[in-house]
Amino acid sequence: MPRRTSVTLHFAERGEGVPVLALHGWNPDHRLMLGCLEPVFTHRTGYRRLYPDLPAMGKSPAPPTIASSDDMLDAVQDFVDDMIGDAPFLLIGESYGGYLARALAGSRPEQVLALALICPIGTAVDSAERRLPERQAVRSDPELLTSLDPRTADLFTDLAVVQTPTTLHRTREEVIPGLEAADTDAMARIAQRYTLTQSPEGAEPFLRPALIITGRQDHIVGYADQFDLLPHYPRATYAVIDTAGHNLQIEQPELFNALISEWLDRAAATR
Repeated sequence: MPRRTSVTLHFAERGEGVPVLALHGWNPDHRLMLGCLEPVFTHRTGYRRLYPDLPAMGKSPAPPTIASSDDMLDAVQDFVDDMIGDAPFLLIGESYGGYLARALAGSRPEQVLALALICPIGTAVDSAERRLPERQAVRSDPELLTSLDPRTADLFTDLAVVQTPTTLHRTREEVIPGLEAADTDAMARIAQRYTLTQSPEGAEPFLRPALIITGRQDHIVGYADQFDLLPHYPRATYAVIDTAGHNLQIEQPELFNALISEWLDRAAATR
């Protein structure tokens, strides 16, 4: 298929069967999605999971031609053409990846079987316009924090609502490596044109199973703006999870696994 961009995305792949495309958020890389989703698929066969690094993140390059969210979306479209083709697939997006996933679902309504959004950007794309709760740690551990080097402590506490050895371990394994690998110069360039030219909800409503999971203490994207997405997704389950911030998949793994599993069940029943 003809390419619209010159970027080849690095990715990880697991399993065989119905494709599942998982898009991470702004700054981390594919390890964030792989870490939270693979436990869900441990006892589920028949799914081919694709975890790409978005341009400028992880091991995916972002040449000067990648200069906007429109270009980021084009790179993802190319990835779908190359790795999935015209086969039906499931789509999962986290944070900024959720923003791109909504646009992708809107452009491929007959191909996307179901859509799941994890702490997605809501109707307010500009961070200054978002309705956000105050930043707080619901479960803090001062002794744990004092044991960390300053950089790790800053990266951990920047998002952690639940500060425990377990959430620290997962942050070190699934989040921080991506933060350290990001091409910050390229991301700064792309951020200048952060808003997509066309709203993801500018197309017809998405009529297939959907899931929107938000954190009650998420001070990055919040939980209120996402509620306004519901009219466009009439088959969406909408959940606001307490004691959870922007990394709710790490802080409330049991609830997260249950919600993703139920979404997979609904998608399978529809398929």
